[in-house]
Amino acid sequence: MPTTQNDLATSSIPYPYLPEGRTFQYVPLSNPYMSEAKKIKEAHTSGSAAVVVRDGVILGKGSNRSPLYFPKLISLHNKYVCLRRWLRVPTGTQYWVCPGCSGYNQHSEARAVRDAIRRSGSIAGADMYFYGHWWCCQPCWDKMIAAGIRNVYLVEGATQLFKR
Repeated sequence: MPTTQNDLATSSIPYPYLPEGRTFQYVPLSNPYMSEAKKIKEAHTSGSAAVVVRDGVILGKGSNRSPLYFPKLISLHNKYVCLRRWLRVPTGTQYWVCPGCSGYNQHSEARAVRDAIRRSGSIAGADMYFYGHWWCCQPCWDKMIAAGIRNVYLVEGATQLFKR
């Protein structure tokens, strides 16, 4: 079902981290699993969301979870007061600098993997659809690889949509 974006070679994008032998594949927003990930992101006002899928069945879902719980504080953090952004901390690093940023265990990829394992047991051979960012950090890749995630899909144009 997924179609790769042939005109955008993964190797030409300077991802901050990409495990050896792994690539991102791209699908349009009209892809039902990518569309579901976007809906989850919007419903939770989080930075990103992920959906784990195997054999056409959604096994698990996850969205970033900030330590902030009040919608006004989350909005303020996202728009103006992220200390990591203000200090120009490289993306994917030093989450502890900002109290509004979540550590990698609360990233959408890790949360989706945990949810899928809790619901389904083994998720080996499943794919992940990730909306809201243009790459995955090393701890999230490690968690996905250990769980047996086969492919990671981003929405077409993710590098332009989400790169700061």
